[in-house]
Amino acid sequence: MIEVSLDKVSDLVQQQSANVLALDEALTRLAQNDARQSEIVVLRFFGGLSIEETAEVLRVSPGTIMRDWTFARAWLRNEMNTSI
Repeated sequence: MIEVSLDKVSDLVQQQSANVLALDEALTRLAQNDARQSEIVVLRFFGGLSIEETAEVLRVSPGTIMRDWTFARAWLRNEMNTSI
């Protein structure tokens, strides 16, 4: 069994809360720039849909989803790095 102080647990929870808030804010900004890319992130990351399933839901080609998914992840990574 590993003992962890309550202070360390509290710090970790605060850090994770800040990360979730930063992700939510970044997704909001992404939606303002490109609604489809934001929707792709939600469907893939939170919904667990595959590229093909996401393409079917959004009625676009899997290639379009892959391109937008790649761009959206890079964009979010950049936004998260600058906001944390």
